[in-house]
Amino acid sequence: MAMAKDIEVRGMQHCETTALGVLLRHEGFDLSEPMLFGLGSGLSFVYWDTRSMDFPFLGGRVKPFELTRNLTALLGLELRVAETTSPRKAWQNVAAPIDEGRPAGLQLDSYHLDYFTTKVHFGGHVVAMYGYDEQDAYLVDTDPQGGAVKTSLASLARARAERGPMTAKHRSFTITAPTSPASPTDRIVPAIRSCAEAFLNPPIANLGHRGIEKAAERVPGWLQRSADPRHDLPRAAALMEKAGTGGALFRNLYRDFLAEAAQLIDNSHLRTGHRLYTEAAPLWTQAAALIATAGESGDAQDLALAGSVLHDLSRIERDAMRALSKL
Repeated sequence: MAMAKDIEVRGMQHCETTALGVLLRHEGFDLSEPMLFGLGSGLSFVYWDTRSMDFPFLGGRVKPFELTRNLTALLGLELRVAETTSPRKAWQNVAAPIDEGRPAGLQLDSYHLDYFTTKVHFGGHVVAMYGYDEQDAYLVDTDPQGGAVKTSLASLARARAERGPMTAKHRSFTITAPTSPASPTDRIVPAIRSCAEAFLNPPIANLGHRGIEKAAERVPGWLQRSADPRHDLPRAAALMEKAGTGGALFRNLYRDFLAEAAQLIDNSHLRTGHRLYTEAAPLWTQAAALIATAGESGDAQDLALAGSVLHDLSRIERDAMRALSKL
């Protein structure tokens, strides 16, 4: 059996911040999940729908692994990323740091993991791996998935080898802190400005506050968009709320990040942003509930109300980010 040293297993709400927490604590950074998410400029929004998709996708965060790249660059940490098409080389890439006592992060498809409760393909899932024996890999996943978990080496290999949307080629990564790393507190304002700039000035209309507005326009027609509304709409709502794709989870994290930042930095724009995200978070829960109800009842009025809530959210989040951009 091989195990990384000095590992504190702590599952969080979101997969990438959970994995980052494990790797950063190993390097001496013990940051809250909202702080990890905020420093990584993780908040975003995307409304995605193409002819090849069964149903639209709503995303409430930046694309997989961008949060990790943002956070490590901001704090001046060394991020080593390995990708390969060879399963044998992929195993060496993750076994080597663990043999040296260091945990590694993995991006993979959660569908194949033995412990995963929801059997849906998602190639952007991230876990921390801290040990292995002849049969199993020892991982840290989110609290809802069990925190400290294990999966067979065969299932891990399948999860890493999967190809499709949001997958990476057997991606693994490690993080190393320099002798004199940047202070997280000193990097809060640049992280907030970066996130606000991207949200307010998206390159296409599917992203940021414009993406929320597009969702507001499209959601009222979802009964016609779906071949099976009783399945598609409640599932979209469950993903929004429980997986946080386009729901309250990431808004809650960003609200709490702004609250933590406001305790460290006395600034009226920061307080305004926090107040507005405190207003926005429960509205996402309301929108998801209306979408689920519409799928079960077939009543387009519920989708019209969800669209109205999303219009409000586009305005509230735009105003919040405008305030935060002035930091």
